Amino acid sequence: MNGRASVTGLILSGGGARAAYQVGVLAAIAELLPAGAPNPFPVIVGTSAGAINAVSLASGAMNFTQAVEHLTTFWQNFESHRVLRSDWPGVIHQASRFLGHSLLGLGSHVPVALLNSSPLRELLNDKINFAGIDQAIAAQHLRAVALTAFGYSSGQAVTFYQSEGAIEGWLRHRRIGLPTALTVEHLLASSAIPLLFAPVKIGEEYFGDGAVRQSAPISPALHLGANRVLVVGVSGNPRGPDRQGGQARQYNAQHPTLAQIGGHMLNSTFIDSLESDIELLERLNHFSRLLPGQPDNLGLAPVDVLVIAPSQPIDEIAARHRHELPAALRLFLRGPGATKTSGAGVLSYLLFEAGYCSELIELGRKDALAQRAALVGFLGIT
Repeated sequence: MNGRASVTGLILSGGGARAAYQVGVLAAIAELLPAGAPNPFPVIVGTSAGAINAVSLASGAMNFTQAVEHLTTFWQNFESHRVLRSDWPGVIHQASRFLGHSLLGLGSHVPVALLNSSPLRELLNDKINFAGIDQAIAAQHLRAVALTAFGYSSGQAVTFYQSEGAIEGWLRHRRIGLPTALTVEHLLASSAIPLLFAPVKIGEEYFGDGAVRQSAPISPALHLGANRVLVVGVSGNPRGPDRQGGQARQYNAQHPTLAQIGGHMLNSTFIDSLESDIELLERLNHFSRLLPGQPDNLGLAPVDVLVIAPSQPIDEIAARHRHELPAALRLFLRGPGATKTSGAGVLSYLLFEAGYCSELIELGRKDALAQRAALVGFLGIT
């Protein structure tokens, strides 16, 4: 690290219910750490549902293993009604309001959202101890925690962060960093998937899911002092020269369903920017190693990066668990094609049910343990 102190950052990407996979990876890390080991991630950054995991982990950073156990229990007992209104009256009422406002212009103050996510506020208030963040920072178990939300008026990706000392904010093209005391409002804003969940007002601006137009998902961790990062993705896309994983591309002559189109749009929002940012970082690392002298002086010091991502297609896992959806949601999503295998991309983001989340947790654990040697070396576990 060229004499620099090592500061490890954790990047937890967005992805709705897919974020259960991240919990499995964290559980595997907790298994690898010796008993009583401190939080191995001084900098924790999350977006969307990844922000919920990030803040939950940061609030329990005084005891990393216990925080991971708490997070695992949280996801293993998920049910859709704890995140959104999934009963018949709730689904029908919200859909009617959405159509009346969006198509007929009725109700100027009606939130632009297909689903009512009001139960999520109560859940987060009940499960996350925000005061624990300050305690962990004061005890030097945590340097900073951050989450990103998208401002609908400014068009900026805003990273709200809580940190030790005076870490200066930053201003880049369409992305800024603002120090603040994190609250449930920030979490709700960061996880408000466009059109599906209503925007959240913070200050004078309405915010939505932080993955929207987040061009550099790894950047906030570096601004907060990390010089090496563990990235936990949720795409399942193969990495490396063979992007198709050795399989031929498959085609069919059927028209794409609305859910299939929506799934690709969600993937573009939640996944593509992170994967592109990882590729860019790896290229910059390679370039910096070729430079003579001290690349640190040019702002090009290498950043160690380790990526853990699903080894199996999450869409297919979601399709196997589609029967777990409450009847009202299942009917609501059937029309656009989300309950079909081809439209399971949308389903994979909204299936907040215990069976699906538990399978993702176990997959994350297995994928992380499959990289045991790399994780042990990266985290310096002895």
